[in-house]
Amino acid sequence: LKVIAIDEQLRVIYEDNVHFDKDLPEFKTQGGVYIHSDRLTVTSPVLMWVKALDMILEKMKSSGFNFSHVRALSGAGQQHGSVYWKKGSIQILKNASSELPLHQSLKDCFSVSNSPIWMDSSTTSQCSTLEKAVGGAQHLASITGSRAYERFTGNQIAKIYSQNPEVYMQTERISLVSSFAASLFLGSYAPIDYSDGSGMNLLQIWEKVWSVSCLDACAPGLEEKLGCPVPSHSVLGPISPYYSQRYGFSPDCKIVAFTGDNPASLAGMRLQEGDIAISLGTSDTLFLWIQEPTPALEGHILCNPVDSRTYMALLCFKNGSLMRERIRDDCASGSWDEFSKALSSTAAGNNGNLGFYFDVMEITPEAVGIHRFNRDNQKVVSDFPKEVEIRALIEGQFMAKRIHAEKLGYKVSKYDEKA
Repeated sequence: LKVIAIDEQLRVIYEDNVHFDKDLPEFKTQGGVYIHSDRLTVTSPVLMWVKALDMILEKMKSSGFNFSHVRALSGAGQQHGSVYWKKGSIQILKNASSELPLHQSLKDCFSVSNSPIWMDSSTTSQCSTLEKAVGGAQHLASITGSRAYERFTGNQIAKIYSQNPEVYMQTERISLVSSFAASLFLGSYAPIDYSDGSGMNLLQIWEKVWSVSCLDACAPGLEEKLGCPVPSHSVLGPISPYYSQRYGFSPDCKIVAFTGDNPASLAGMRLQEGDIAISLGTSDTLFLWIQEPTPALEGHILCNPVDSRTYMALLCFKNGSLMRERIRDDCASGSWDEFSKALSSTAAGNNGNLGFYFDVMEITPEAVGIHRFNRDNQKVVSDFPKEVEIRALIEGQFMAKRIHAEKLGYKVSKYDEKA
């Protein structure tokens, strides 16, 4: 859990974090999560998140941070995680005693104590049911921006309902991680924002309302448990009196809707229409501001957090930095300097040699293995020369990103082509 405070010039005046495994060892998480024995189910304890918030605010208080200067507060949460509030919890949340840390007041408020998160892949059968119910994977993508994915919230809710209908019936509200965190500050249930809500397989991304056919395919009475979605920049209301009494926040401090981590990246990088951002991590992520999306079976279309009339496209590529590191180790003695020299010693276009490199099953596209082609478009099984291999890897990765972005509606302008 991270906190950052900025002034009106966007200068950082305070930052800190709480590390789940190290600072909250009593929850016994690894990487902030529990990986269950089936290796598919991955969850996080909800109370750990609440306790981390208590802890970070206490750290700020003891460092002398002046909470009364905070005019507005917002945040981002990991996308696709969900929190299940037990019936009657709204009253406990509204009336939490400022004498107690919040996790003590809320300890019995959750019908599901371990929240499913983005790493979970245990809902394959629910995904299949949802796609069938609405007329296929492409039709689901046309409604919600994505085909059915195991980590998406609708499928997680469907699993909870099918395995524990009584737990589902005891639940009065289902939050995303982002709207859950906003609820803690608001002292009542915060609505789900359009942007994070479009990572659920439940929201009609065009009309910005829940899809009745998707809701019905997942669980009964679901619309009531989700509440009405709102634009991502909505002011939800003033901060809960709990924080004014316990930490000295101004009662006028505004809570702005929280959103998912991916939409927050688009907002935080100040992307505009036509811009592309690429995050080169263990998985590579590409996201862009888009006017006229064409939802496809690969990638995701989300509502744009900055401008609710437009969209953002998101593509995830699993064979990212680990693949680059392996080719660096094989072809450049493990040195990025050597890797860069080899790359700059070869011509753009690689004399027609092309490669696609997937050590593990790729998400976009669904493929695995190393696929090399020479200038005559013949498949080459053996290795390329080292510097050819390095350029083939980099060009192949970036060509794939461009091709899949264009499929989702990204248009390369004439100006870009000349450049």
